[in-house]
Amino acid sequence: MHDRRRFLQTATCAALLGSAGTARALSVKQAMLSRAIPASGDLIPVIGLGTADTFNVSPGDTAAMEPLAQVLDIFSKEGGFLIDTAPSYGQAEAVVGSLLTRDGGMRDRYFLATKIGAHGRESAMNQVRQSQKLLGSDKLDLIQVHNLIDTRNQLALLRELKQQGVTRYIGITHYTDHAHDELTELVEREKPDFLQVNLSVGARNAEKRLLPACRANGVAVLINRPFQDGSLFRQVKGRPLPALAADIDCTSWAQIFLKFIIGHPAVTAVIPATSKPANMADNALAGFGRQPDAALRERIAALLA
Repeated sequence: MHDRRRFLQTATCAALLGSAGTARALSVKQAMLSRAIPASGDLIPVIGLGTADTFNVSPGDTAAMEPLAQVLDIFSKEGGFLIDTAPSYGQAEAVVGSLLTRDGGMRDRYFLATKIGAHGRESAMNQVRQSQKLLGSDKLDLIQVHNLIDTRNQLALLRELKQQGVTRYIGITHYTDHAHDELTELVEREKPDFLQVNLSVGARNAEKRLLPACRANGVAVLINRPFQDGSLFRQVKGRPLPALAADIDCTSWAQIFLKFIIGHPAVTAVIPATSKPANMADNALAGFGRQPDAALRERIAALLA
């Protein structure tokens, strides 16, 4: 994964330059903001790419694959490389694997995260083997226990797979508020490398106990459902951008919603899913420019109160 390491070095230098003077024009494009994975210190850009629903197409359908190829190209060009998928996302793993085999293969450019959502060791291992096959990689960057399914047994399996070098990191995921108390207990007791959970300007329950627990226990945080399945856009339909958008270099509501999430100090990356190239380009911009502090996050939240 030498390409990714070179990118991380570039990102670190760019971050240092940006802190020295964000208003100063740079001779090269500034890298996307990155955050450290506590377990290793490695950096990952704050905008990742989710694949739920959006990548569930036939890998052989050229018309359906073309916009997804464009999404991936834009994502990569803007400095993103974390792709999150799962066996339960239909054809998403196969689509990602197919896209990464273009032009001789691009696996080393990306941080591949997938999941296991099964009861029992053998069923889980079957999912892992299938993910390896579909993604075209024996070594995965992150495998997560999906939605607290058989969590205790599957975390034990993932620790074995990490020791064997099958995965670099292990994690736990969920997507609803009702799981947050159990996730908090797991974070404090099990200390996984990653937690993936829902957070948005309209759904802030994770901020109460779960995200502070992640910070205290050195757990990286990936955020799903940043737009609440599109409901946030329906709430602001027809409304002009607020004046505060200029204070954080935003030119769209999507960027405001994403920067609200990135502004939380416990968040490592947010993983919006899209099949539309224009939306990917818009989402990526949230990884650049000024980010909101705690006070400005509250002002953003007040816009939808």
